[in-house]
Amino acid sequence: MKKHETADAVRLEPDQPADATVIWLHGLGADGHDFVPIVPELGLPAGHRVRFLFPHARIQPVTINGGMPLRAWYDIPALDRAARQDEAGLRESEKRIAGLIEAEIASGIPARRIILAGFSQGGAVTLHLGVRCAEPLGGLIALSTYMPLHLKVEAEIHPASFKTPIFMAHGRFDPIVPFAWGSDSARGLRAAGYELEWHEYPMQHQVCEEEIEQIGRWLRERLA
Repeated sequence: MKKHETADAVRLEPDQPADATVIWLHGLGADGHDFVPIVPELGLPAGHRVRFLFPHARIQPVTINGGMPLRAWYDIPALDRAARQDEAGLRESEKRIAGLIEAEIASGIPARRIILAGFSQGGAVTLHLGVRCAEPLGGLIALSTYMPLHLKVEAEIHPASFKTPIFMAHGRFDPIVPFAWGSDSARGLRAAGYELEWHEYPMQHQVCEEEIEQIGRWLRERLA
C-alpha cells in the first residue's frame, strides 16, 4: 500500500484502484497515525483494493484535561454520561466525517463499500454519525466506546441506517470508558433493530490481538 500524509489525515492507498474505503477515527489525544500499524494485521487478501483513511481530529481545549489542548473530536466536560455533553462539537465532527464519506462516494466508492470505524471518542462519532446516515454504509466498527447523546438518538435515527451492520467490542476492565457504557449502547442498538456483533475481552482501554483478528474477519466478510 502507498502511504500519503496531509495536515488533515493519513491515507493508505491499495496498489490497484480502490473499490472500498475504511475511514478510521482515533481516540482522544491520539492522531490519525494511531491505527495505521493495524492494517497489515487485518488479514486482507493480497491484491485487495481497500483504501484506508485516518483523519486527524482538530486540536482543541479539553475540559477533563484541565482545559489543555489535545486532538479531540469534541470536548468532554466529565467522565459521566449524566454530565452535559458537547453536542455542538460532536455535530461539528459529524459534519466533517460525513463530508469525507460524501467525497468517497463522489470518487466512485459506493456507500455500501464504505466502513466507518473508530476507537473510544472516535468510536462515539462513528456510532453517532452511522445511525443518522441517509444511505446505508458497509458497516460500523465501534471499539471501547459508547453512544453519545443517548437521550436524543432514538428520535434522530435515519431508517436507512438499519441496513448498516455494526461491530462493537469493549474491554471488561476499561477504566476510561466503562464497560457498561459500551454494553448498554450495544443492547440499545440491538433493541432498536440493528444487526450488531458484540465482543468483550479481558483488557482495559486498548485493543488486543484477538480483537484485531475478529475485526479483520468481519471486514473481509463485508468487503469480499
